[in-house]
Amino acid sequence: MLTYEYKLQGNRAQYAAIEEALRVTQFIRNKCLRLWMDEKRIAKNDLQAYCAVLAHDFDFAHKLNSQARQAAADRAWHAITRFYENGKSKKPGKKGYPRFQRDNRSVEYKTSGWKLEADGNHITFRDGCGIGRLRLIGTRAIETFPLQQIKRVRIIKRAAGFFCQFCVQADRVIDHEMTGATVGIDVGLKAYYTDSHGNTVENPRHYRKAEKRLKHLQRRLSRTKKSSQNRKKARQRLAKAHLKVQRQREDFARKQANALVISHDLIAVRRVGAC
Repeated sequence: MLTYEYKLQGNRAQYAAIEEALRVTQFIRNKCLRLWMDEKRIAKNDLQAYCAVLAHDFDFAHKLNSQARQAAADRAWHAITRFYENGKSKKPGKKGYPRFQRDNRSVEYKTSGWKLEADGNHITFRDGCGIGRLRLIGTRAIETFPLQQIKRVRIIKRAAGFFCQFCVQADRVIDHEMTGATVGIDVGLKAYYTDSHGNTVENPRHYRKAEKRLKHLQRRLSRTKKSSQNRKKARQRLAKAHLKVQRQREDFARKQANALVISHDLIAVRRVGAC
């Protein structure tokens, strides 16, 4: 699967509709988990069938796309399966007993409930939640892929806004010219990594550089009154600062990996150290 991500642009009513879809997804996931706790011998198919019962009993659940409801049930079953597997493998300590979700941040559609426009710049969600037509902000050419290859469409809530992910099924074939070159990588704390040729890349320390601002924002958050609007705004500012650091670190790691492969013309990379 290839994942392409775009930022969603809409109005307040559409953002409110997305928030409602997130709450419905959380509701269905928790109800499926409660069914597993209360009943015996519940299987994955039982949770899938229970989605139809919830849609019949609750009008707000019926508004969400049927495949999106099934994806929410799959999340509950994934947590249950992980608990079973940890128990069978005799994992030491806690086995990860499934918990109820409190702050869901994503809703997943499969092959229905959405429509991508031909220009690739807009997407329309056509279920009963009322999300409607949203603009996609990004540089990826998602319209070049056949619709049959797009297996999942996710709406994700982050500190910087709402984002849309397309999971595309594609076969990647990369032809490498056999050069026989190899290099050893030692990842450390003082230096980001040192290779077997003596080359060293310094650690940019994005978190350390942002630590002063993060502490300042955390203090402002702790001084606000609980359940107040000022606390929500302070929490949002702190989340955006953490998200910026996360993106800086991921972008640096990705660029260094690409530069390493290109510069050494590698056919294999051995990781001999750990951070």
